[in-house]
Amino acid sequence: MYLTLTSNIALAAIQEASLRAQIAATRRIVELQTQLLDILHRQIERGQIAQPDVVTQETAVAQARLLLPPLERQLQQQRNLLAVLTGRFPGDYTDRSFELASFRLPREVPLSLPADLVRQRPDIRATEAAVHSANAQVGVAIANRFPQITLTGNVGSTALAFSQLFSPGTAAWLMAGNIAQTVFDGETLRNREAAAEENWRVTVAQYQSTVLTAFQNVADTLRALQADARTLRAAIAAEQSAARGIELVRRQVERGQVSLPILLNAEQAYLQTSLARVQAEAARLADTVALFQALGGGWWNNWEAQTVLAADMNRLQIK
Repeated sequence: MYLTLTSNIALAAIQEASLRAQIAATRRIVELQTQLLDILHRQIERGQIAQPDVVTQETAVAQARLLLPPLERQLQQQRNLLAVLTGRFPGDYTDRSFELASFRLPREVPLSLPADLVRQRPDIRATEAAVHSANAQVGVAIANRFPQITLTGNVGSTALAFSQLFSPGTAAWLMAGNIAQTVFDGETLRNREAAAEENWRVTVAQYQSTVLTAFQNVADTLRALQADARTLRAAIAAEQSAARGIELVRRQVERGQVSLPILLNAEQAYLQTSLARVQAEAARLADTVALFQALGGGWWNNWEAQTVLAADMNRLQIK
């Protein structure tokens, strides 16, 4: 429960930072399009362009502004979620906001992990304990099928005189036996033993299923982190290219060398690449949290395993 709660808080904080970055990117687009609208207004005053071009740009500015209210609503809802996850009412949550730049990833994220690290997962430990308990119940059921014998011993004396009370040869031992066994049990005890064995087999199967699921979770998150790194690099390159393109086209529009639709396409491309970069950053952070959760709290908790990790494992460098 604690691991799930902390993971949910981390994911909620990352999502808040992602929404803030998306809002910032959208506002940047609105700013650029508003600047272009001002340029077009000056051009139409000089008779360099027609009125439809101005109307088209006004529509583009309005459409960009329409993107802001839904993002702002989602941001406030995310803040409310963080309040609830941290045990407070939404109105009482006044903690500082989260930004993507404030998060720091581990310097190195492994591409593979020793199997022993997965054993620190709470669900694996719980099912392992259930197997031990079920195995013990089998032993109890087997023992109950045998008669329960209780022996007691009492010592006395056969001396006829007080002076002979503790003399050798006068001690008398009385042995008493008590045998407790259900006579008319039929097949009850045998069936209980069979039921205990079946329960043990079920718990072993559950343990195997839990272990396999744990390894699947770890493998999935490791592969996701590999893909996230490639996606983020591509998104950053695309955003930088789109930013250079929009600046070049903007200058050409100011000089009257290209038409307005070309600039609008450039602006749209920049908006899409900016949002893609933000989402790629958030996805990498979220998948790192998922890896911590899949490992039951993180691989750094086990120093011995960490030594093995450093000795014989390929690593993914986070830059």
